[in-house]
Parts: sequence; C-alpha cells; structure tokens
Amino acid sequence: MNTLKCALAGAAIMLPASAMADELNLICSADVVICERLVTEFESSHPDTDVNMVRMSSGEAYAKIRAEARNPQTDLWWGGTGDPHLQAGHDGLTAEYKSPMLAELQDWAQGQAEVSDFRTVGVYSGALGWGYNKELFAEKGIAAPECWADLLDPALKGEIQIADPNSSGTAYTTLATLVQLMGEDEAFDFLKKMHANVSQYTKSGSAPVKAAARGETGLGIVFQHDAVAQAVSGFPIGVVAPCEGTGYEIGSMSMIEGAQNPEAARTFYDWVLTAEVQNMMPEAGSFQIPSNASATPPEEAPDLSTIKLIDYDFAEYGSAERRKALLARWDDEIGSLPLQ
Repeated sequence: MNTLKCALAGAAIMLPASAMADELNLICSADVVICERLVTEFESSHPDTDVNMVRMSSGEAYAKIRAEARNPQTDLWWGGTGDPHLQAGHDGLTAEYKSPMLAELQDWAQGQAEVSDFRTVGVYSGALGWGYNKELFAEKGIAAPECWADLLDPALKGEIQIADPNSSGTAYTTLATLVQLMGEDEAFDFLKKMHANVSQYTKSGSAPVKAAARGETGLGIVFQHDAVAQAVSGFPIGVVAPCEGTGYEIGSMSMIEGAQNPEAARTFYDWVLTAEVQNMMPEAGSFQIPSNASATPPEEAPDLSTIKLIDYDFAEYGSAERRKALLARWDDEIGSLPLQ
C-alpha cells in the first residue's frame, strides 16, 4: 500500500504543467450564499480552474489588499460597495482592465470604470434604506420610521443596528450619504443622536437586517435589497426608502495589481459581467439591479425609479483623502461612544 502511494505520488509529480488546474484567488464582498453560488457556477463552466474564495466585508477586503501590496495574495475582488474599490484604484492597488464586456453594461457601470481609469467596474446597484421587523414593532407599539429623522425617536432606543463603516461598505455609504444630505457637521450631530438608539455596530453590512429578521433587534440600516432578501425568505421584514432621499451603491469588481493569476482573473471578470450569469443571481438571494443592460432585474428588487436618490458623488467619497477623513472623524466622535 505504501509503495503504491509513493508510486502514485511520484506519478503526480511527473504530470505536465498543462494537466494541473489553474487557480483563482478571489475575495467576495457580497453575502456568502451569493459568493458560493458564483464559485460553484464558475468552476462548473471552467473545470480547469480552482477558485479559492474568502468572504470579506468591503473595508476588510481593502485592508487585506493594501497590506499585501508588495506580495499580492489575491487575484480578483468581486462585490461590495464601490467606494473602497475606487480608493484601491486611487492607491494603485488594482490593475487597469478594459473588459470586452464593457459595451454591454449599464451607463452607471461603465461610468464606474471610467472614473477609476478602468481599475474597477460596476457589477450591480442598490439603494440604501432599512428593514424593520413588523411583528416586533407591532408588539412594542413602535411606529415604522419612514424618514432618517424618525430614527431619532426615543421609542427606538436599543432597536437599531448598523455596521461599523471601517469594516462595512454599507455603513460607509450611510455615512457618506448623510454627509451629502445634511452637511458634514449636521450629519455627525445626527449620528451622535442616533447612537442613543443603536444596540450594536456590526462587522458586516447585511448583519443588522438579519438580526432584525430573527427578532434580535428591531431595525437594521442596510441596502434595501438585503432587506428584500429577508422578506422573500419569509421573515416579517418591512423595507423602507427614507423620505428625505438616500444614497446608493455601485457594487464593483477589481483585478489586483501584480496578481499571480491574471489570466484566470480576466476570465472570471468577463464571465461574471454576462447577462446569463447575472440573471441567475436572484436564485442565490441577490436582489440588486444587475449591471449588464440585457440582464433582467429581479421582480422583487426595489425600483430605483421610485426612490428619491441623491446625486451620490462617487469620485469624492471614494477618494482616499475624503474616505480616511470621514472614517477618522467617525472613530473619534461616534465609535468612541459607549453603547447604552
């Protein structure tokens, strides 16, 4: 038996390089179910490539890619809000790539590529809002908040969860949205007041609405499609688009500068931008607006044309200087406050 194993091992060593599978080291910043579905489908259609996937929030992904800049361990970063992707491009951490699929994409997806000098591209879009547990609110006699201002209601004390903007692109989008809606000082004053109603700042952007779905908290500030996913799964979640207006994300994808497997990364990049792949995403619980213009938006997806969207400045709030300054101020003025 041992001789056979050694012989087989020796035979494996003698295999030509062409018989060995390619690798793709992927960071995925969407919900883990979506990430796993992408990996499964890609490996099924590209059997010669093995995908090593790790799921990370957008802020964590950016930090990892930055830390590994001199010796990249990641080939491709898919999903998550566009701001950290833009910052990574600004920092020279991601590679320029003009996919042959660009012409098939929505204008906003192409715009994301152009503003980054083709170091990132839009893969989906979704509006910011929140999801609340309708049954829990009814039991406690809490009126469903319809506007940002309503989140300061003392009745919501301990009922709100939102992620930490250092780790979560969703929470950073919230921070940048409020600054653009109110002005910076006014936004931080609002966040200080809302802090009295916050029970937890989570690591993941979608975690707050999942907690609300389980009845562990009343409301989660998230992208609306994440709240829709919980409602579609049968949880008593109501979805709200704030009355004053709200920001939105362009979920993005970036190839890493100096990637070890650039050919595999380009293959995945082009593949995931096709209408065929984007059309299957609702089966994995993804209810974002797809970036391929020929893809069909999920019926359950929030209709962006009915939502009051701000003119979100992706170039400014995705810049390294602005992002670092806002996160530092959040740490000093909000993150340092004790939870009550």
